[in-house]
Amino acid sequence: MIAARIVLAIVGAAYLLLGVWCAAAPSQTSKSVGFHLEPGSGESEFFTVYGGLEFAWGLIFLMPLVMTDAIRPILIACVLIHGSAVIFRAISFFLFSGIGTTTYALAGVEWVIFLASAALLAYVSTLPKTA
Repeated sequence: MIAARIVLAIVGAAYLLLGVWCAAAPSQTSKSVGFHLEPGSGESEFFTVYGGLEFAWGLIFLMPLVMTDAIRPILIACVLIHGSAVIFRAISFFLFSGIGTTTYALAGVEWVIFLASAALLAYVSTLPKTA
């Protein structure tokens, strides 16, 4: 399904860029979301988890561009990742104060990705299975 491939490609490209940005400018990106990086271990952790993991998500979400049979499983992964982010982000809004504008913007993007991927998954799940 072309719509799912396009959405996943956009999400994948965004995560690739975020991963590279987090790895290339960890101080700048961490400050934008309220992190203070401790030299050494903190920088390594941010570089690895935010840079490496977001880059990996980007590659995963781009897989349906070359593997059309991967659309449904990748949509499931997208729903699980962003659904978890939505739930944990919502809980964090009740637990913590002083949340910045960037965090609210990220929450909005997480909701959009979650809802779009959930809707596409629901649609793709209604399509007949091809052999």
